[in-house]
Amino acid sequence: MDLGIKGKRAVVCASSKGLGLGCARALADAGVDLVMNARTAETLEKSAEKIRSDYNVSVTAIAADITSEQGRSAVLEAAGDVDILVTNAGGPPPGLWQDWEREDFIKALDANMLTPIALMKALLPGMMVRGWGRVVNITSQSVKAPIPQLGLSNAARTGLTGYVAGTSRQVAEKGVTINNLLPGIHATDRAMALDGAIVKKEGISVEEARARRAATIPARRYGTADEFGAACAFLCSQHAGFIVGQNLLLDGGGTNATI
Repeated sequence: MDLGIKGKRAVVCASSKGLGLGCARALADAGVDLVMNARTAETLEKSAEKIRSDYNVSVTAIAADITSEQGRSAVLEAAGDVDILVTNAGGPPPGLWQDWEREDFIKALDANMLTPIALMKALLPGMMVRGWGRVVNITSQSVKAPIPQLGLSNAARTGLTGYVAGTSRQVAEKGVTINNLLPGIHATDRAMALDGAIVKKEGISVEEARARRAATIPARRYGTADEFGAACAFLCSQHAGFIVGQNLLLDGGGTNATI
């Protein structure tokens, strides 16, 4: 399917690896020029160069912490006029409710709620003036079904979801859509960290931890960054203009809900 976005320009956050890289590659495959961001310059540049080579699109790589004001400024300065924004940032660590202090929540909110909001505030006006734009926020299945040990993520990402619910309906008439992608467990560093916590806590092998988690997913496997990226690219396409303020689960059926 031709997504109809060849020649568009996209900012993809935290895109040197994992789900962000999956999104960047899928957009590049559709002919979209990229501004890629991540914290580690070496890893980012390797991923950017591979995309340049594979898809023959323009890729600007900005190594910066997108959750900081300085990092956002660097990315936005390099981005210029942007048609597509994909927000993404690593989730806060798992833990127990009684151990989290105010500072822990502030860090989670900065990374997983306030950073996407700041990027949208900066880029939505230009999209609206030009009459076309796409925003996809990578959140989590936890906004549909909270994960007890991920209380920091539950709180911050649910706050972003509420913001998007209202904002998306205010900008849609200008040809701009905002939607959220809610990943379940995918084969990324985040999954490795969560599995590692189980290994440490229960003294089991990594393979056993992964098999146990996969058994809880109806698809009986972890998702892949490529299939996640394909879903992201579709939401950014010309064909998704009537999809507004939605929360799309990509979790292999792991969230047990009717609606």
